[in-house]
Amino acid sequence: MRCIAKEMACRAKPHIMTARSTRSVPDYEQRGVSAFFKRRVRTVLERADIEIDGPRPTDIRVHDQRFFSRAGLEGSMGMCESYMDGWWDCDSLDSMFVRLLQTDAGKAVHDWRSMLLTLRTRLFNLQTRAGAYRIGERHYDLGDELFESMLDSRMMYSCGYWRAAENLEAAQEAKLELVAHKLDLQPGMRVLDIGCGWGGAAQYLAEHHGVEVVGVTVSRRQAEHARLRNAGLPVDIRLQDYREFAAESVPARRFDRAFSIGMFEHVGHRNYRRYFDVVRTCLKPDGLFLLHAIGRNTSTTHTDPWIARYIFPRSNLPSIRQVGAAIEGLFVMEDWHNFGADYDRTLLAWHRNFESRCESLPSRYDERFRRMWRLYLLMCAAGFRARHLQTWQLVLSPNGVDGGYVAPR
Repeated sequence: MRCIAKEMACRAKPHIMTARSTRSVPDYEQRGVSAFFKRRVRTVLERADIEIDGPRPTDIRVHDQRFFSRAGLEGSMGMCESYMDGWWDCDSLDSMFVRLLQTDAGKAVHDWRSMLLTLRTRLFNLQTRAGAYRIGERHYDLGDELFESMLDSRMMYSCGYWRAAENLEAAQEAKLELVAHKLDLQPGMRVLDIGCGWGGAAQYLAEHHGVEVVGVTVSRRQAEHARLRNAGLPVDIRLQDYREFAAESVPARRFDRAFSIGMFEHVGHRNYRRYFDVVRTCLKPDGLFLLHAIGRNTSTTHTDPWIARYIFPRSNLPSIRQVGAAIEGLFVMEDWHNFGADYDRTLLAWHRNFESRCESLPSRYDERFRRMWRLYLLMCAAGFRARHLQTWQLVLSPNGVDGGYVAPR
């Protein structure tokens, strides 16, 4: 079901996703509000101490009685889409979702789409090289105006490091310094940035640590932005999938260091081994690789159906077991650092920025889109606060660091 339309089709204009769904929604009102589904939804919410039309910030205010049938029939997809349609509201969406996640209530909000996604991802590789650019078109090419409205000045679209930081800008700079120190960057080193985004990390490391950076991305708009940002610096930005880059550019000149920040979530479980094999091929024998990624506590092959449809198509969060199996025999695990609680603060900072600036965004980011984006940011914040999601930084070496490795924190 296609639910995100292309508003701009030509190359001269940005590729914009909207939150308008092209699928037909059942006429719940004509069916009548099913007493069965109303009881079922109320029971699920009550298990998480969430009331319908209650007085607390975590309670849900229902504006359209069709919400009960839609949520009851379509699970999390119906609940989230009905929020986008304005059928219900909640003053504290993030806290409400934390309550759902911290009880078994969240397990009851599933439907046939989750089972279908599981079957699909087990039978097929949804993250092939041919389809690698889809995530760039569907998410990262939404328009720089949107991301500039919520991110820091370097447009780092990943978890900040808040140990000593008091604001988003400082947290993102601290994250980049953490990466630089973990990789022991030295002037003149050649560094590979897999999934370079808008080029903020490459810019910072080139300016502050004197390294030469090659960055790869599958987003046309990110590549254009990153090239402008890094003009005059020893930074080469490539519009390539990591597999294409490895096939064309390696082993002509291998890299002293490599890192990937917030890209591994798009690799897909069927490609994890190939991904790490590419990294190993790109690195010198005494090199280091840092992987910064969102992880989850259990092994799955797909993400939430609503996230897959509206936010990150064909994404997949790794588990410890999946990562461990993928690196076995290729790398020595030097360090595994988890600071997942910091992503909660990062997402809340993005949400505050977005809410304070969304009125100045172009009209194509309409009210339904804004509700979609708000739901995305706050639902993800809840996932980290409930500790269902983690932020990992792994440091890997091809042959083990002589004398051992001690990671800075």
